[in-house]
This record gives sequence, structure tokens and C-alpha cells, in this order.
Amino acid sequence: MKALPSWCLLVAGVVIGGVAGGAYGAVRPPAYTATSYVVAVPAKQSDTQAALGFAQAYGRVATQLAVLGDAQVWAGVPVGTLRDSVRTATSPSAPMVSVSATSTRRDLAADMANAVSRALTRHANHAEDSTHVTLHQFARATRPMEASSASAAVTGPVGASVGGLLGGLLLLVRPRRAADSGPAASVPGPATAADAQRKL
Repeated sequence: MKALPSWCLLVAGVVIGGVAGGAYGAVRPPAYTATSYVVAVPAKQSDTQAALGFAQAYGRVATQLAVLGDAQVWAGVPVGTLRDSVRTATSPSAPMVSVSATSTRRDLAADMANAVSRALTRHANHAEDSTHVTLHQFARATRPMEASSASAAVTGPVGASVGGLLGGLLLLVRPRRAADSGPAASVPGPATAADAQRKL
């Protein structure tokens, strides 16, 4: 039986990877991300640079238990859900903190982001007398209209690329077939003394 050409392994990897990636994108529930923003404002005894520094600190504090413990009351979800779903980001040039929450429900994503922003603002303003910086809500999170997770149109080509890469790697590491050895070439024996004399 004739063996299939080696490039079939590469094609199979692309096809299998594309089908698996597309199926994953189609079956997985879509995820939605909502983002709220808070801004640090310096008091009269402070300056913008101090507000920028405290904004960086508040960005790290936002996902700590002290803040999430209060936020869970307004979000209506456990602290563990907030810890897994909420991410914060800060800017090196602006005293602002973004709070993003991801969920399979649009309304819950917005509720979690707003709840954490509210809890963070309250905690920050409790320390206003010592920090001389207040935290204010800059923009509330709204229900996202589009999913933030990748669709099947994206996961399909990604899966095909990964499958093709794995197929190519298998081609490189697969054992090579030994070349078929043909019949041994006959080596002429040495001429006898009599034949040599006749040629002379």
C-alpha cells in the first residue's frame, strides 16, 4: 500500500485545528466587558503629581479584599466572582483608574464595574484628610453592546494556524524512512594470470 505524501500531515493539522477552533468559538458563551472610570483630584494642600501617585496606588487597591468586600453588596455577587472578573488599569500620565468587569451577562458586567468603582471611591475618600486627594467617579460603566470574547470567525483561523504549526513540527520530528536498498553492485574479480598473458 502506497504511503500518503508527507504534506498530508500539514493539511490535516490545518483542517483539524480550524474545525476545533471554530467549534470552540461557537460553543463558548460570549463574554461582555464593561468599564468605569474614577479620577483622583488633588486638594489645595496637594498637587497633580501627588494625585497621579495615589491613582496608581488606588489601581492596585481596587482588587483587594477590603474594597471587594464592600462592592459585593452592590454587585450582588460573591467576592470570588469579583476577584476573577474585575481588572484595573492606570495611566502613567493621568490620575485616572479604569475598572473593567467581564461577565456572560451584559448588565452584570456593568454592575460589577460600577460597584467596585463605588467601593474604591468610598475607601479612598475616607483617607482624604491624610492623602489630601479625593477620588471621584469620572464615567459610569454602561451595558456593553458587543461581546469582548473572540467569535468563531476569529477562533477558527487561529485554530487552523495552530494546527498547521503542529503539523509542520510533526513533519520535522517524524522518523525518516530508510531508503530502499537496491541490489548490491557486482565487483568484477581480478583477472587471472592467463587472461593477462593473452591480452599481452
